[in-house]
Amino acid sequence: MEIKTTLTHTTLTIRDCTRADGGHFLLSLTNIGGTTSVPVNLKVLDRPGPPDGQLKVKVISAEKCSLHWNPPLNDGGATVSHYIIEKRETSRVTWTGVEAHVEALSYKVTKLVPGKEYVFRIAAVNKYGVGEFLESDPLIAQNPFTPPSTPSTPIATAVTGDSVTLTWERPETDGGSEIDGFIVEKLDKEGVRWTKCNKRRLNDLRFRCTGLTEGHYYQFRILAENAAGVGAPSDPSEYIKVCEATYPPGPPTNPKMTDYSSSTVSLTWSKPIYDGGATISGYVVEMKEATDDEWITCTPSAGVEDTNYTVKRLRENAEYNFRICAINAAGVGDHVDLPGSVVAAEKVEAPEIELDAALRKIVSVRVCATLHLFVTIRGRPEPEVKWSKEGDTLSERAQIEVTSSYTVLLIENVNRNDTGKYVLTASNCCGSKSAFINVKVLDSPSAPTNLEVKDVKKDSVSISWEPPLIDGGAKISHYIVEKREETRKAFTSVFSNCMRNSYKIDNLQEGCFYYFRVLAVNEFGTGLPAETTVAIKVSEVPLPPGKITLNDVTCSSARLSWEKPAHDGGSKITCYIVEMQAKGDDTWTKCSESKALDAIIDGLTKGKEYFFRVCAVNEKGKSEPKCLLAPVIVKDTSTEPMISLLSNTFSVKAGNDLKIDVPFKGVPPPTATWKKDGNALKETSRVNVSTSDTSSQIIIKDATRIDVGVYEVTLNNSIGTTSAQIFVNVFERPGPPADLSVDGVSADFVSLSWQPPHYTGGCQITNYVVEKRDTGSTLWQSVSATVARTSIKISRLTQGTEYQFRVATENRYGKSQFTESEPVVAQYPFKPPGSPPNLHVVQASKSVMVIAWSKPESDGGSPIIGYHIECKDQSSILWKKLNKSPVTENQYKVTSVEEGLIYEFRVCAENMAGVGPCSKPSDPVAARDQCDPPGNLTVTNITNTSVTLSWDKPEYDGGAKITGYIVERKELPDSCWLKCNFTNLLDTFFEVTGLTEGEQYNFRVIAKNAAELFSPPSETTGPVTAQHNVEPPKIILEDKFRQVVVVKAGDLLRIEAVISGRPNPTVFWLKNGRNIGTTGRVEITATKTHTSLLIRESVRKDSGQYTLTLQNTGGTTSKAITCKVLDRPGPPAGPLEVSGLSAEKCTLSWGTPHETGGAEIMYYIVEKCETSRVAWTLVYDRTEFTVKGLTSGTAYVFTVRSINKVGISEPSPETDPEVATEREEKPEIHINPEMRKTLPVKCGSSFTLTVPFTGKPVPSVSWEKADVDLRVRGMINTTSSATSITVERATRDDSGKYTVKLQNAAGSASLTLNVRVLDSPGPPAHIIVKDVTKNSATFQAAHKNSETLEFCIA
Repeated sequence: MEIKTTLTHTTLTIRDCTRADGGHFLLSLTNIGGTTSVPVNLKVLDRPGPPDGQLKVKVISAEKCSLHWNPPLNDGGATVSHYIIEKRETSRVTWTGVEAHVEALSYKVTKLVPGKEYVFRIAAVNKYGVGEFLESDPLIAQNPFTPPSTPSTPIATAVTGDSVTLTWERPETDGGSEIDGFIVEKLDKEGVRWTKCNKRRLNDLRFRCTGLTEGHYYQFRILAENAAGVGAPSDPSEYIKVCEATYPPGPPTNPKMTDYSSSTVSLTWSKPIYDGGATISGYVVEMKEATDDEWITCTPSAGVEDTNYTVKRLRENAEYNFRICAINAAGVGDHVDLPGSVVAAEKVEAPEIELDAALRKIVSVRVCATLHLFVTIRGRPEPEVKWSKEGDTLSERAQIEVTSSYTVLLIENVNRNDTGKYVLTASNCCGSKSAFINVKVLDSPSAPTNLEVKDVKKDSVSISWEPPLIDGGAKISHYIVEKREETRKAFTSVFSNCMRNSYKIDNLQEGCFYYFRVLAVNEFGTGLPAETTVAIKVSEVPLPPGKITLNDVTCSSARLSWEKPAHDGGSKITCYIVEMQAKGDDTWTKCSESKALDAIIDGLTKGKEYFFRVCAVNEKGKSEPKCLLAPVIVKDTSTEPMISLLSNTFSVKAGNDLKIDVPFKGVPPPTATWKKDGNALKETSRVNVSTSDTSSQIIIKDATRIDVGVYEVTLNNSIGTTSAQIFVNVFERPGPPADLSVDGVSADFVSLSWQPPHYTGGCQITNYVVEKRDTGSTLWQSVSATVARTSIKISRLTQGTEYQFRVATENRYGKSQFTESEPVVAQYPFKPPGSPPNLHVVQASKSVMVIAWSKPESDGGSPIIGYHIECKDQSSILWKKLNKSPVTENQYKVTSVEEGLIYEFRVCAENMAGVGPCSKPSDPVAARDQCDPPGNLTVTNITNTSVTLSWDKPEYDGGAKITGYIVERKELPDSCWLKCNFTNLLDTFFEVTGLTEGEQYNFRVIAKNAAELFSPPSETTGPVTAQHNVEPPKIILEDKFRQVVVVKAGDLLRIEAVISGRPNPTVFWLKNGRNIGTTGRVEITATKTHTSLLIRESVRKDSGQYTLTLQNTGGTTSKAITCKVLDRPGPPAGPLEVSGLSAEKCTLSWGTPHETGGAEIMYYIVEKCETSRVAWTLVYDRTEFTVKGLTSGTAYVFTVRSINKVGISEPSPETDPEVATEREEKPEIHINPEMRKTLPVKCGSSFTLTVPFTGKPVPSVSWEKADVDLRVRGMINTTSSATSITVERATRDDSGKYTVKLQNAAGSASLTLNVRVLDSPGPPAHIIVKDVTKNSATFQAAHKNSETLEFCIA
């Protein structure tokens, strides 16, 4: 809202107006000449407002209701044409239309869904649109009357063989509608459903139900029906047997004694011939000693159902008589005596051993299987059992189990040593009995014996042996002969089908060391090997040495070298013998013996010729000599050694010989030293170095991977030294793969990985070969022979089969040995989970059962996916699955149950490996509602040895009649609950006897209904001390007294409590810790069971905490009740202060009331008095308020009231009269510091000086400048808050000080501002001639600013 006023007109503007802006406006004009007013009526055209008041809904039936409403207070400036009605269910968020055009103020809604909760809303409509909706409170669509309550439990008045006559009483309430009739239903004990008995509606309270099956048990119940429907069924009657009259049964037949001992006798008998017309419910066995006359019952009072029974706890060697009788519904029948008497003595029998037919023959068992010998034994007393092995000791792995009726010998993982005769001996005081069992373990044979080497020749060896001691249960078919070189680890087969006990091994390598072994074979496999203990060597005399070379000749010596013999005879060369012969001499003389391949012969004569020859020697003798072809002339030659190699790289295939020949020159012949990989080369029988005068050779026999490396030869003589490097590479099969591991195992695949071989065979690996075999077979199957990577996934395996895998490396020279894995079973890496434990029924009712269980102890190594639940009727053997998909939680709600049936449940868990075993079945539970616990358990009497209890029947009996109660007690503080009644208790009271005086007890009661279901325990009585006629005091308060009791001042304050205690307790009432009694407005009453406190016309000081205390010899108890009296608050605290008074407003302030009346101050009412009018203004939660809209010159009086939820306080004292007058303020000038500086202005331009100010009343303004009338020179503009002066076309005369002056009734103020106009200077003044000469003149001039200037003209 905006108001603008000028000298000639005024404007009121309302933007975005709404219907709330409509109404009567009054324009008032006032001056000293008088006052005039003009009324203006504003009408805002808009949609109508919501209907006034509440939307009233009246229920007619479950499908209809009527709506009533009032027209809206604001019609939006146009007549309401009609109304729109909508509805929605409270469970939904969308509205649906009921009627879009209703002109009346009421409407009947139909087609409601019974039982649904609805909300209705109505909006008015005019020509400008649909107004706001008015909603109703939620309403449930239901009839105003209900079905009748339950009739009484039906009573059977007459029973025949096919009918029952029933009577009952009407329901206590008819539900607001007259009862139309009754329905009778029956339930066969063998059935699960209630069926209707009457075809027509009954109006009588008596009915004869016919067509019943004789011998069956039935329950009956009654349902009442009225216009609202059929009410709840009555409590079912007890089971009624449809039959004719019955009689006690006849005596049992054929009584016998089946066994006896020193303390027991076992009896058996047959059913009576005549059962008396009723089912035999049990049998009673009685006994007496032969010398006594009194019979003693051995069985429970209800008898035993079986036709056999064992009487225990008899006296040894005593003589007893027994008799048996049957029981049916009519009672106990006649008894039958056991013939003769029985003496309770121990039975004595000699031991007996019974061998099965299989054990009388030879028991054959495969190796690694389990030997299980089960033998039945008898004997009294229980015989002592001993197992032994003939000719040997019983294995430590043998497990023996002995019971009174059998013994078991168990040996797991049998081997060939378990073969033999096993003897079983049973003995007791009556004798001894033995039996033997022959056991043969089917296995491969043991090792042959006495393996000997008979003859060793140049290339063959003859061996012999004897048969093994253990043939493995089968005849030796043949022998396998194998050999192994000393340098190798693996044996190779020589002959695999040797039928004799000796064999000659040919084609052996001369000079090698061999081991030999023999293995026996039968139909079960190859046995253990017999092996030679030492290596056998094959050798002969070596061949002559190789080429002889003259390496060096001096004036007195010659140096010879030669090559090794081509064959060392199979034995190491021990030395070489050098012989010489002078030219012209016929005899050879030994001149040197060397182990090396060279020798220096000294003592030669210079210039003479000599012949030389060399022989090789080994352990077999000396070889033929090798002669130097040319004679040697002794003379002196010297040159530096020089090596001549065509290539420094040599390659050889593994197994071949490598010869490296390094030719050189040098005189004297240099000495050659060899190194391999930086270390001195070590000569062996396989690696030989030979050096001559012209070359040095390395001969490597049967090259292997260890020969690979860098060889260096160094030549040295007296002249100098030289060397050369030679690279040797050996090509052969690679080494086996390293680190073969099984990375993953599943039901149909296995993942393998390995590392490349440590040795590649001198060339690149081409591929890997992977094979597999079933561990039950010796045949390896190829998986892949072209594997390029070091891993493979082997699929298409058979689940549950154990496999072994092996991998070999292959290059162009062959395939390596295989690396084998450990046996692996193709199966998931986990097993099915175990069975869930702790299966139990958490909740059972007639329509729902909730079962729960715990997680299995083992999940099989895989997370459990879910559970499967099965159930069955107790009388059925078929299990039925309940859930379609696995249940992930540990409980399940079963809804598919039929009332009355007894169910069992079982659960199994499932993981990736499959479904595990089922849990044990749960305990049978009937599908019936559990009854409520008994209520209001009360101690009615206490003595020093007993406590009398009483209680109320359960509110709900679970659908079956309450058939009894169980009373339990617990001795405090740490005892357990014990049963007090041992017979069925039908009453709702019981006296617990046998208590210990002075001890404290706690009691509770459990109800049982006809469905054999037990209720939860009732609430306990609390500690009760067994002492005569003493009951601790007890206070029972209503729930409203447990909270703060609030009353209004002047109302009646009443506090009541139910009390008890023996002896009668003394009653004390206290307020805030002080005793109170009956005085004036306070009245206290007390009886044996009740006490009350009554305060009439309550006031604020009655608020506080009231304590009720009871005291007697049994103890003291107290209960506190907090009361709060609410009253009107006191007036606001003074003084009421007026501040900031002006012609239009003032500020009031006050203090909070000293007395709030017990409730929070909601707000205050401020009153102002102007002549005869009172205006009310509401203020919330504040103690200060600004009153606006005062009339200038009018005197006002103010007062304030406090308000809480109880009422309004008295007014505060009035303020002194205050006159609303205009407030005077001294004029003040408000400028910033920049304006106080000198204002520079260029000549010819304009400038404006603006000065803001304040003051009340508005001050008068004047502008001044020395010797200038500014009203003429400038243009002055003044408002109520600022003044300004503007000067056009400024000249140098406008420079100077400008002063503005303000003045009103309150005072005055002034301000001076400086202006400087910038212009060219004016003419000089006071020119004086100072000096004149012949050709110059000097002048002196003064400027306006008093500066003096001198200048000379020449």
